[in-house]
Amino acid sequence: MILVTGGAGYIGAHVVLELMSHGEDALILDNLCNSSRSSLERMASISGRRPVFVQGDVRNRGVLDTLFHEYSINAVIHCAGLKAVGESVREPLRYYDTNVGGSVTLCQAMKDAGVFTLVFSSSATVYGDCARMPINETCATGNPSNPYGQSKLMAENVMKSMVASDPRWSVGLLRYFNPIGAHESGKLGEAPTLTPNNLLPYLLQVASGQRPALHVFGTDYETHDGTGIRDYVHVVDLAEGHLKALQALRAQRGVHIWNFGTGQGYSVIDVVKAFERVCGITVPLSYEPRRPGDIARCWADPGKASLELGWCAHRSLERMLADAWRWQCSQTHAFDTQVG
Repeated sequence: MILVTGGAGYIGAHVVLELMSHGEDALILDNLCNSSRSSLERMASISGRRPVFVQGDVRNRGVLDTLFHEYSINAVIHCAGLKAVGESVREPLRYYDTNVGGSVTLCQAMKDAGVFTLVFSSSATVYGDCARMPINETCATGNPSNPYGQSKLMAENVMKSMVASDPRWSVGLLRYFNPIGAHESGKLGEAPTLTPNNLLPYLLQVASGQRPALHVFGTDYETHDGTGIRDYVHVVDLAEGHLKALQALRAQRGVHIWNFGTGQGYSVIDVVKAFERVCGITVPLSYEPRRPGDIARCWADPGKASLELGWCAHRSLERMLADAWRWQCSQTHAFDTQVG
């Protein structure tokens, strides 16, 4: 059985769905701080299987010890954590407590339970404001521009030290770029419980009439249109990568680092124009100053994941946007039905 922390969240739920589709048994631990039990029903509807779910916090050692005692867990995919760059600047202690403290507690519980295979949801933000593009795994880390990235890098360093001290470990550090999109069924996608901090979920709420305009933070970056450039990867491609990483870690020990991105960067305006073209909806914009902690450009060199895992992202930006909009429309319809 695979323990997936944060498995009811956006990325975690797609990872669980991918695991179940390949015959793996999944156990979800999630405190539901930015997710919902409804994702469990959605996963069951898509796959015909319902994962085991336990509501609890990854920082709670007692809960973890109980799970490792009661279930035959042989590996962990650690997706639990806080992920908003802007929020991390305002609330750094909360991010260090959850993202670093939670990872330490989980690793302690795993070691005591004799479970040594771990896939960690890290982030491209660990590279900081890297001058070299595209970014590969040999690029320097150590100076992320915000507490979110710093917390991910600290958790990575904890795991590297842990592996150096104990050769039984097999750890994969998956450095995500910018996951977007939704399951093609329209039944599973990103459903933030608070005001979205990332581009696409906010854009979708604007397009569906829930918000008046999309805030574009920064128009004076040194990019082709002045707005920030990011590498967007379909969440289903990302989920498939987790399974590939897990399979690789079962066959080799040590620490392994992989970038998960497409290798293509798109600006905020590029994404807006593509969405308008694909979905036929005009998105009103509001131009704002840069946000603290944001950088100008960031996209991946995913060649190492291709070489070592046989993984590459093959869903296009247009596919990501179309799938995300299908999901958003299903949510808007459900909301209208409930209040109507």
